[in-house]
Amino acid sequence: MQPGRVRYADGLAMQAEAVRLRRVGAIVDRLILLEHPPVVTRGTGAHAENILLSDDELFARGIEVADAGRGGDVTFHGPGQLVGYPILDLKPDRQDLHRYLRDLEQVLIVAAAELGVAAGRVEGLTGVWADGGKIAAIGVRVSSGWITSHGFALNVAADLSGFDAIVPCGIADRAVSSLERERGGSLDPEQVTTAVIRSFAEVFGHDLPAV
Repeated sequence: MQPGRVRYADGLAMQAEAVRLRRVGAIVDRLILLEHPPVVTRGTGAHAENILLSDDELFARGIEVADAGRGGDVTFHGPGQLVGYPILDLKPDRQDLHRYLRDLEQVLIVAAAELGVAAGRVEGLTGVWADGGKIAAIGVRVSSGWITSHGFALNVAADLSGFDAIVPCGIADRAVSSLERERGGSLDPEQVTTAVIRSFAEVFGHDLPAV
């Protein structure tokens, strides 16, 4: 069972508590899957000029702005997007941030293929891309003890209007797309969630409880 639509601040609190519990061994690795109301999030490398609307304009469109505490620039979360927060202990044999980012990309590439969308990587950039543009953003945090939080945002539904408020991930010359836009048809959200969970188990080599 996934939490459903969760305010971004509540998602941060949920992650912080899960990281604390994972660090002391009170829980096992897990994958938090949810959706956020419209929000622009700023990573630790965010540039103010990559938010294209004023505070008043964002408020009028019902878009919150929040500091994320993850790496990367600005991104957008909203309805129709599957957000995944893996809470993993990367010890003892996965203590490699570059590998972890590539593994998350692979999870989404495999899941997209299962859903009928050919996707891949772009050299020098983090994320997952299809013919029409970027379908998934990735931004992570690895805390002391090699416990992960934050993760990925997979664009499922075709309405991408929220991305007009920003320069996504600071990349001005590439489009944003979604699974539905690439397929040319709608997807059952449960089908997408199942594909991501199955792909996560395949790439990371073990089943994770999805919460």
